[in-house]
Amino acid sequence: MTKTILITGSTDGIGRLAAERLLEQGHRVLLHGRNATKLEATAAALTRDGAAPQTFQADLSVMAEVEALAAAVREAHPKLDVLINNAGVFNVRTRTTGDGLDMTFAVNTIAPYLLTQRLLPTMSAQGRVVNLSSAAQAPVDLQALAGRKTVPEQAAYAQSKLAITAWSFGLAQTLGSDGPSVVSVNPGSLLATKMVKEAFGVPGSDVGIGADILVRAAVSEEFDGATGRYFDNDARRFGPPHPAAHDPGVVKSIIEGVEASLTAVGTPLG
Repeated sequence: MTKTILITGSTDGIGRLAAERLLEQGHRVLLHGRNATKLEATAAALTRDGAAPQTFQADLSVMAEVEALAAAVREAHPKLDVLINNAGVFNVRTRTTGDGLDMTFAVNTIAPYLLTQRLLPTMSAQGRVVNLSSAAQAPVDLQALAGRKTVPEQAAYAQSKLAITAWSFGLAQTLGSDGPSVVSVNPGSLLATKMVKEAFGVPGSDVGIGADILVRAAVSEEFDGATGRYFDNDARRFGPPHPAAHDPGVVKSIIEGVEASLTAVGTPLG
């Protein structure tokens, strides 16, 4: 069955390769990117038999643009089957967004939360939300999440990844069987992505490792009934994330922190 799949950050790395593989399987893939020129070049490169993937441009560090992205997707596709929140940052030139949020938390945690909430009405109980986590997870400093404190880049990245893993678990519990499955995935450590090369200066492992698990998480039977679970692709299995990611009090505080941040920048969920 052909599925409609939105992949954020699909002009580079595992997002682009996953898009290519899903297109080859016959799915309708919606590409997202921050840079319009790069986005159109990616669409042209992935065009097959004259059919180009649809593109959506937005800067995920700007919550108003996330809102606009969600609105554009909803208008074009009243039914969305899969959302893959793949876009993420590690090294950033500017640590604070124009809205006053921490750049890493904004892109890696808050934007995916907002986009997911806005697109949930388009998704059925058979749909899937796939959130990119990481082997690097660390307890979240709520002041940093709110943009009131700056922590080192590596710490912000690890905290943002625990935060998205935690709210994935919380959202899965809230939706239950009434909404799409929500899973978090560590695609693999030190893959040969632009982010890894810039952050660590190493060539990295085959990005196909990460693309493969995104494709499986999006459409394979292996992920049927996996809502609320964490897949560790380093271990090649479902497993436990950082213990804090499933702590009810931590999950609640992170979701409240994300929603408070959205309210503070003028994009409340209500």
